[in-house]
Formats: sequence, structure tokens, C-alpha cells
Amino acid sequence: MRLPAHLARPHARASLLRHFATAAQGRRVPQTVIEKVVQKYAVGLPQGKSVKAGDYVMIRPEHVMTHDNTGPVISKFNSIGATKIHNPAQPVFTLDHDVQNKTPKNLAKYASIETFARKHGVDFYPAGRGIGHQVLVEEGYAFPNTLTVASDSHSNMYGGVGCVGTPIVRTDAAALWATGKTWWQVPRMVKVELKGKLAPGVTGKDVIVALCGSFNRDEVLNAAIEFTGDGVTALGVDDRLTIANMTTEWGALAGVFPVDDTLLKWYDQVLSKLELRTFSSSASSGIPPPPEHPRINRRRLDALRAAKLESDSDAEYSSHLVFDLSTLVPHVSGPNSVKVSTPLPVLEDAHIAIQKAYLVSCTNSRVSDIAAAAAVMKGNKVAPGVEFYIAAASSAVQQESGQLGDWDTLITAGAKVLPAGCGPCIGLGVGLLQEGETGISATNRNYKGRMGHPKAQAYLASPAVVAASAIKGYICSPASLDSAKLPPVQPPTFSISNIPASTSTSTVSDEPLFTGFPATFTGPLLFAPQDNLNTDGIYPGKYTYADDITLEGQAKVVMENYDPNFAALVAEKRKAFVPFDGVRKEGVVLVSGYNFGTGSSREQAATALKAAGVPLVIAGSFGDIFKRNAINNGLVCLESPELVSDLTERYAKDGKRGAGGKNGELTVDMGMTIEVGMKDGKATVLTANTGEGKTYSLRPVGASVQELWVAGGLEGFILKEIQAEAKA
Repeated sequence: MRLPAHLARPHARASLLRHFATAAQGRRVPQTVIEKVVQKYAVGLPQGKSVKAGDYVMIRPEHVMTHDNTGPVISKFNSIGATKIHNPAQPVFTLDHDVQNKTPKNLAKYASIETFARKHGVDFYPAGRGIGHQVLVEEGYAFPNTLTVASDSHSNMYGGVGCVGTPIVRTDAAALWATGKTWWQVPRMVKVELKGKLAPGVTGKDVIVALCGSFNRDEVLNAAIEFTGDGVTALGVDDRLTIANMTTEWGALAGVFPVDDTLLKWYDQVLSKLELRTFSSSASSGIPPPPEHPRINRRRLDALRAAKLESDSDAEYSSHLVFDLSTLVPHVSGPNSVKVSTPLPVLEDAHIAIQKAYLVSCTNSRVSDIAAAAAVMKGNKVAPGVEFYIAAASSAVQQESGQLGDWDTLITAGAKVLPAGCGPCIGLGVGLLQEGETGISATNRNYKGRMGHPKAQAYLASPAVVAASAIKGYICSPASLDSAKLPPVQPPTFSISNIPASTSTSTVSDEPLFTGFPATFTGPLLFAPQDNLNTDGIYPGKYTYADDITLEGQAKVVMENYDPNFAALVAEKRKAFVPFDGVRKEGVVLVSGYNFGTGSSREQAATALKAAGVPLVIAGSFGDIFKRNAINNGLVCLESPELVSDLTERYAKDGKRGAGGKNGELTVDMGMTIEVGMKDGKATVLTANTGEGKTYSLRPVGASVQELWVAGGLEGFILKEIQAEAKA
């Protein structure tokens, strides 16, 4: 697949200059370590070009992981006319989400994925082997100073081992299978400097929970984070993996720790464990040495030590955040939001009763996490009325924890064992939160409805706090936590400095439209006065892996977790629309707040809106993964902080987003209409009764996005490319 020529044009968005690749022009161009890694995996760059933040580049990542969503990717792969995997060593299939589902339908789905993998020679890990992200780290697919992507939002986790991990969507995965490449826009760079050392009993989970709560105004939204500072040295690799994993919830597209002595020593230990998998012997015995692991081996580790990769001293960042670890006490996230974090000693005084506790997920179910929970649980029992669910991050983790005795300690205390996999974290299988229940979990997300009923309350905390809460029956600290060794209970010390971006233009250019793209989008305006309206709210997780749901079916459940009446409202308005005539595209225009579409990588959040009759979404800003899904599937996204502000002031309850309209309605329908010109970016909103209007200036989508829209999305574009190559 070749990149459309239009992607080389500059498109200013916010204050970041968009360009194809930055020219070195005979001088050294300073780069961050993340930019240097991306440079290694960028293809088709003119000689002398240096990759910088904002560039659109073609990338050929080391690996691409898909999990239960491999089934839909196979469908996309077949539908675009592809017949073979471009590079069978690049994809990795890991079945991990719906592993509790033993129905014939799901087992047949899993079997078909395995058959496809065997046919094409792709590495395949069956249900029960573990969560894909953990498997990729254990088996070296995610490796320091490499670029590995996954069709899952928590691929950020790979940054814990110095690998640039970033999420893609299903259509991108199909493109990678077919061509080995896909397009990517290098995010803005943010430096997060960690200073000091954590007090005893404070963990990496507390760090990221506090970061999400302290910097909760989109400071790192759609950014690539580079963790630096003397505080990093004292963080073990498991803590780094936890922090990197939840940079997704913080809003970032990557979170990368340095390749330092701590990491290299950790890999030495990993290599030693791998060598114990086989018989070893002295050279004089005549028995051949054990086979070398294809990805984690002495040669690669020696090469890492010999060729140190780090940021240039004059590398450019959009922001510099400083966080003092020594001022941090244990924190708890929630309820039902990662942007709200509270010091544990404060929350403990409230004696918040729980009915369920969870030690599951790729965030905090590694050997050290299970050991921490077991240390708290030893000699105790799960409180009456509390269900405590445990699932190891992988079969290898469960085996090692079993050998250490920690797994049996948890079972003896009353924990209920689930298979290695995602399970409750994604809202699948047994043990979900019921209406009115409260749960505390060591997972990464506590969005409303994600782990069960929308009217349940979910909190996030470290494994030790989860275990202690399961014993007491309310959110509390473990008995081993010595308050005398903790810093004062107060907000942790942090600071932020924003670095002015290089010059960019904010003027809207009057460019010709790509042939076949609408000149105007017009229709009724619906307003969802909510910031951070996440993908669970747009398309509930319980439908995500039901692959037989049609687009019509998606339309019927769109926005169900946010507003159950939304789908019916849009369906009624859709009856009056006329078909696209090549100029005017009619449909409902949805306007919402900031960071619209944050959360998981499920592309149904975009396809369901489009299928329902929403061809255009206007927001203050978008979650980058959602925006990518939208572009790849022909849903147009525009930003207008001014329009969002005006609608909030006029129609939101108390003039603030987050509590619905003035009458408490979640979707505001005041009979407004809107017409958006895609050539000049002029959007005119008319009120229902008076016909009064106001015009706003928006930046229309560029020709590259228009071309994808006309082709029916990235899938259609790739089909055209394959057909063109076949004719050549």
C-alpha cells in the first residue's frame, strides 16, 4: 500500500504542524528516542529525512498483534482481496478476551482463527496461554528499541520494556497483513520526569493512578510520553509495565521507559529462566546446547548494550511534566473514572463497602502483583459477602506463582480462579458487577458499565489494596502499610511547563474537494454535553466480540451506555433524510465535548455512529484511536471548541458539561440544524423557533481523508491498491 500523495501536505491542527517528514537539510535534526525508533521503522522516506512529531509516515512495525478481534480482521483481509500474508513473521495472534466462553459458536471462532494462523504460518497463542500484551513481553515480540503495534489500546504497555508500543485498529491490522505497512502520524512528544523514590508500600499502580488524577486536563492527550529522571531507576520493570499500560487511560498513544541497567538486568533474569526450559549440559558431555530463543537471546541483549539509543539533549517536547515520587501515598481511582484519584488514607475513612474484588488483567496480574496480594492474604480469609476473583496475566505467570506458593495462598483465602485472560476487565464472563454493587480492581479501566452494570461503582487500586479490601469488606490499606513511613497525606508534588510549538498556520485554506466527497454536510444537530465520552459509552463492550452483529444491529445499540434513547432518536430523524446526491450529505450531526471517543480501540464505536445515520461528529477534541477508526471507516470528525462552548453555555445543565441538558436529558435535541461547508470550513447553526443562526469557522478535513471517504475507508483504498498492483 502506498500513502496517498495528499498525506504529504501540511495540515495544521491545534498548534502542531502536520507534515510528511522533516528534512535534515544538511544539518543534524534533534530527535527524541521515540522519534529515533520510529525512524528505524519508517519506509519510503526520501534520503536525509528525519522523522519528527506531527509527521505522517509509512511504518513497517516489527510485529502486529491481534487477539479475539483476529476474526473480524480476517474478514477484512479477505474482503479487500488479499490472499497471502505479506510477512508471516510480523503478525501474532493471541486469544485472550472471551476465553471463558465455551459455547460452540465461540469455540468455532477460535478454531477458525487457529486454522488461518496455521495456513499462513503465523505465530498463534491459544486461549489460556495468557493476555496478548503479557505474552508479547514474555516472548520478546515487544523488545527494547523496536516498534510493535497491536489492535488493542493497551499496546502502550510495551513501553515498560523500552519498546514503542502503540495501538492500531482492525483495518490497519488488515493493511499490515496484506502489505506489511500502514500509515501513522507521529504524536507530539511529552517528557515526564520522575524524581525521588517511592515510600514503602507505594507502587507503580499508585504512580499512574495519581498521574491520571493530577494531570486530568488532557495534558498528555494523543501524545507519546518519554519517562525520564532519577526516579525511573528505582522502579522495577513490573512497575514500569503497569505505568506504561495505563498511559492509555491517561490519554497517551505511547509511554516509553528508558533502556537502562534495570531493564537489561531484568532481561538477563528472563534469559536465565528461558534457558531452564530445556536441559543444559557442559560442553564436554556431547549433548547439544539448548536452542536459542528466536527473540530473547544473548546476541540481542549484547547488541542492546553495545548500541545505546537515547534522546538528543536538544530534542523537542511539547510539554515537560515533573512528578516527585517521594511525595506520593497510595491512591485509589474512581468511582467510575480514572480522572478522579483520591489518597487511600482519605478514602479509607469513608469505609466504602465492596461486594467484589479483582486481581486480573494485563495491568497488575504478574508474579510480583500476585506475590503482593498473597502477602496480604496469608492467614486471612475473604470477607463474607465479598467475591474475590483472580486471573494470572499468563499461564507462565500462574505457573511461577504456583511454584512460589502465592497462587495457593490466594485460593486458600477464598479467591475464585478464572483462566488467564481479560475476563471481567472487558466485561466478559463470570464475576461481573451487578446493579448497585461496588467493586475494587487492580485493572486499568473503571468506566461506567465496563465491568458490569452501568449502575455499579468501580474503583482501581494496587494488588495489595485490592487484597486488603477483600479481607475487610471495604476499601482499605493492608495491615503491612506503615503510615509513619509515608509522606504527609496531601496532593503529590508536581509541575508542568508547556513548550511553545514551532510555527504553524491556523488559517483555513480554500482547497478543491476530492472528486466524490460531499461539499456540504447538513442535518439536525444533537448535543451530548459530556467530556471524555468513551468508546464503552458509544458502543458497549458486551457487543464488541459478537462478530455477527450487522451494521444495522450496531445502529440499534449505539450510545447505549451513555443514553439508551439515543439510537431511537436518531432513527426517527433519519426517516426524513434524502440520499447523497454527490454534493449534499444529509444526516444527524452529533456535537460533544472534549476527548470524544477516548478508551479502547474498538472500531464499532465509529461504524455504529455512521450506520445509525451520523456522518459527521463535531467535538472539542477527539481520542486519537477513535479518530483513526473514524478516518479508516469514513466517519468525518471536525473540531470546534467555540461551538462546544456556545452549546454548553446555552443548553447544558448549569452551563457545564457532565450532567446532561437543562432538563437532565443526556442528549439535547432543541430542533437545531447545522450546515457545514467542507471547502471553506464554515458551519452555520440555526435555531428551531427563531431561525437565528451563527456561523463558526472549522478546519475541514484534508484531501487524504476525503480520498479515504470516497473509497469507503482504508479497506476500500487498499483494495484499489491491490487491484492496481495486479494490473501492473
